[in-house]
Amino acid sequence: MKGVMAGILAGILGCVPIARAQPLPRVMSVNVCTDQLLLLLAAPGQIAGITPLARDCWNAVLCEQARQVPVLRPTAENVVTAHPDVVLGESYTAAVALQVARDRGARVLVLPPAQALADIPDQIMVVARAIGATARGRELAGAFTSRLAALSVGRGPTDPTAAIYAANGFVTRAGSLPDDVLAHAGLRNYATVMAQQTSARLSMEMLIAHPPGLLVLDRSGQGTSLAQSMLDHPALKQAFAGPHRLDLPARLWLCGLPQTLDSIAMLRAARDRLETAP
Repeated sequence: MKGVMAGILAGILGCVPIARAQPLPRVMSVNVCTDQLLLLLAAPGQIAGITPLARDCWNAVLCEQARQVPVLRPTAENVVTAHPDVVLGESYTAAVALQVARDRGARVLVLPPAQALADIPDQIMVVARAIGATARGRELAGAFTSRLAALSVGRGPTDPTAAIYAANGFVTRAGSLPDDVLAHAGLRNYATVMAQQTSARLSMEMLIAHPPGLLVLDRSGQGTSLAQSMLDHPALKQAFAGPHRLDLPARLWLCGLPQTLDSIAMLRAARDRLETAP
């Protein structure tokens, strides 16, 4: 009797379709910021290709991790060769490659640049859902939100000013991701205070004559060009010494990533040093 029942049960189970997990999509990224979101979220073997910039440690915080996955230039030809199911990009980048991906039936996801820290967990989840990594996305987004809350300080009109000074004397405008980072670190953007409302060059003479409390040198290269070398000008070194100067790698806020929060930690520490300086 037991044998008969076992046979019947086996027959019934054999008729029930077994749910199989859908294979994860193969994903290609054509922008350095989506490269890094993909590296954070993708499963092993899921990445069809990322851009060469992802391996440049001046521009990408995940440059070492990027050496473990294929690198492809963001061209239409490489989209055709790689056969990705999903292609990630950012506004105004690799437009031809993205259009070819659409024409070939790939799902194309174009993210705008992160303008504020609040954009980052949303973008993590957008990419996570697109590549089948929702659980991982929730984990990263939740950790980001918790750490942001722990790092943020109250903001007020008496906060010290900080100028973000980049190659060729460019300062960071209000309403950008670095501007939001300054605010969460308890610092006022010098460009806003000085009515420098858009990204523009600021002369070294003006910076020295009307100094901010903190000069943040936005390093995005090795300083071999004239544009970069001005950040090491002796006059700047003399005017902004000790606690009034901070070197901050541009890669931390070039893209909106969990690692962007490291820049808040660095700036908060710099602010604390300002308050205790003689």
